[in-house]
Amino acid sequence: METKLLTEFYHLDEFRTLAGYKKHGGYETLKKALKMQPQQITDEVKASGLRGRGGAGFPTGMKWGFLPKNNEPRYLLCNADEGEPGTFKDRLMMERAPHQLIEGMIISGYAIGSKKGYIYIRGEYFYPISVVQEALKEAYAAGLLGKNIMGSGLDFDLDVYSGAGAYICGEETGMISSLEGLKGQPKLKPPFPAVQGYLRKPTIVNNVETLAAVVPIIKDGAAAYKKFGTEKSAGTKLFSLSGNVVRPGNYEVNLAYPLKDLIYGLGGGMRPGRKLKAVIPGGSSAPVLTAEEAERATMDYECLAGMGSMLGSGAVIVIDDSQCMVDMLGVLTHFYHHESCGQCTPCREGTGWLNKVVHSILEGRGRLQDIELLLKVADNMKGRTICALSDAAALPVLSFVTKFRDEFEFYVREGRSKVRGVRHAEMHH
Repeated sequence: METKLLTEFYHLDEFRTLAGYKKHGGYETLKKALKMQPQQITDEVKASGLRGRGGAGFPTGMKWGFLPKNNEPRYLLCNADEGEPGTFKDRLMMERAPHQLIEGMIISGYAIGSKKGYIYIRGEYFYPISVVQEALKEAYAAGLLGKNIMGSGLDFDLDVYSGAGAYICGEETGMISSLEGLKGQPKLKPPFPAVQGYLRKPTIVNNVETLAAVVPIIKDGAAAYKKFGTEKSAGTKLFSLSGNVVRPGNYEVNLAYPLKDLIYGLGGGMRPGRKLKAVIPGGSSAPVLTAEEAERATMDYECLAGMGSMLGSGAVIVIDDSQCMVDMLGVLTHFYHHESCGQCTPCREGTGWLNKVVHSILEGRGRLQDIELLLKVADNMKGRTICALSDAAALPVLSFVTKFRDEFEFYVREGRSKVRGVRHAEMHH
């Protein structure tokens, strides 16, 4: 069963407009928040156990707490870049409920003492960008943004900034560079954005889903929010389910929801005659799970980390027994090679090597030592770069090759896929 805390009214077209959003209690929570002290809001978010929903899973209230106690201007940035392959929940949230995000941002801005926020949306999201811009216009016209919001004396301005389609700009410091008009490249930490971020001022970067979740937390209180999920993984989460299932789509469930219920229950299971083979549980950079592991996994940060993978952005990619793992790894290595910003040598060179080696296997030119080479290159790419893209490219390679080694060996020996029976090159002709 779904737990529709955020998505309860997403099926209603009117919910994306200000009038429709207000009809269902929209901006009532903001009224309540403006009567609270900023610190009370931060304490409530801390107590709720809310963790970053963009991928890293870092406690949100704790992140807010890292802001220095000074009078410098500070910024609240919404990360709506959503470039992680398999992830499409933020898109849904912006298309169906832009005011939920705006309300969450005004409350969060008030809590951290920010007067200015930006929503950084990936360049490909033309429609979501237009929906959010329309909602911002409505909010300004109604006095919910700008000067003296609801007569409270609070000033808060919001703007949309769109990227140009770079995965790297979803990394928070890369996003800040892009927002500053620089090349979208990650920056060394420390200093962390909370201390020195956008324009070298204190900055908080949160994901769309994280900021939207602030609304129910302040509306009903932290204790009510903690009733969902587990002690360490509190609340609900949107999961983007895709791949070989009957009913792909976004589903909002309690954290710690069994993965098999997500696939076989909400997702309608496999297509007739097909068996589950593997699952990528948290977007393409999360190490793959075998069918056996997937059957006992629960969708929370701790369980998946314990299995050597991660919850990530909540993108669940289901793989059935008609898929060739070598072929799929080729898609992933191509992506990371293409998206590396080139700043750090291990990533710039490593992503290229991984892609080259996997594709030489796919083209029937592989050698058995290439399998060891993949593991060695991937291993040398981990933990040696400014941001995590290098690791994000290496982890799928390590998990695919380790868990489905027989498919890679077969492909090298026979020059064709164990599953498909044909060579990659022939499939595309």
